[in-house]
Amino acid sequence: MLYITNGIHGAAGLERVLSIKASHLADTFGYKVHILTLNSFGQPLFYDFSSKIQLHDIQVSGNPINYIKQYVSGVKKVIKEVQPDIISVCDDGLKAFFLPKINPINCRIIYERHVSKIIELGINPSFIQKAKVAIKFKLMNQLAKSFDRFVVLTNDNVAEWNLKNIAVISNPLSFNPKESSSLEAKKVIAVGRQNYQKGFDLLLQSWQIVNQKHPDWQLDIYGKFDKSLGLDKLAKELNIDKSVFFHEPVKNIEQQYLASSIYALSSRYEGFGMVLIEAMVCGVPCVSFDCPCGPSDIIKNNEDGFLVKNGDYKDFASKVNRLIEEDALRKEMGNKAKQNVLRYLPETIVKQWVNLFNDLPK
Repeated sequence: MLYITNGIHGAAGLERVLSIKASHLADTFGYKVHILTLNSFGQPLFYDFSSKIQLHDIQVSGNPINYIKQYVSGVKKVIKEVQPDIISVCDDGLKAFFLPKINPINCRIIYERHVSKIIELGINPSFIQKAKVAIKFKLMNQLAKSFDRFVVLTNDNVAEWNLKNIAVISNPLSFNPKESSSLEAKKVIAVGRQNYQKGFDLLLQSWQIVNQKHPDWQLDIYGKFDKSLGLDKLAKELNIDKSVFFHEPVKNIEQQYLASSIYALSSRYEGFGMVLIEAMVCGVPCVSFDCPCGPSDIIKNNEDGFLVKNGDYKDFASKVNRLIEEDALRKEMGNKAKQNVLRYLPETIVKQWVNLFNDLPK
């Protein structure tokens, strides 16, 4: 089994998911797992991978022509060396779609799509941007037919691709603590790198409304800083900087969920929404924009959390306020969240992968 991806040393969701999946396949199901990365240069891994996994790295650089040449020759070399029965491609870039064409051996090959098309298209794209992306996705859709299976994360994602070889397998939970949050701490948590997609500007506008009613509560945002977004400046302008705290990513985010009482997902769009299932398994109810793609697959609205019309930060604030003010509702939703999200346990999700592997044409 060979995974091909760009890198596994970062703190992003793809790296976390791959560490869980690949390690589970190696440790629980006895797969011989290899991972091929680009330009890792021996960097330390942010997440833990099984010691049974063998890592390979190729160096690619220079102008596009040299880069492609190095990429093709490096990938072919590793594939010939490993001789995998199955290759799984975890790379959302265009180059990954050509891997069935350059695969030098006769083995089965899967593509794992970890993002929605909306992430690349963005919100309110220009006509030229729409045209470029449309051409790119048309090419991707055609090349996607060459894979034995094309796996997406949510039911929403299926509609984005005109494919017969498509399958849906969600991301697995990265932890499953026995304990749950007491939901007594006056803390709301959000997790994600600072960018337009994550909608933290909308969250801060929403928090201004919450803060006016509940000044004793605080908002903790964990994720890689991006000064260009000016979120700290916006917090000051909204006069909420005394109740909003920005934190760098932490490896043991589980403890931060357990110390919080509400999770807030303000994303304009998502690939899945890994943070939702992580918060829920800690017994934390979530308030989320009903954005594409993922939240509506994960949250059962009004049962284990709230789904809010995408971008409606005022209604978002009202749902947060409701959970703050209604202790019984907050705890009831937290209990249901912890139970409902168990369908994403690694043993369940990775077993779906094993079944998919076994069902592939020989």
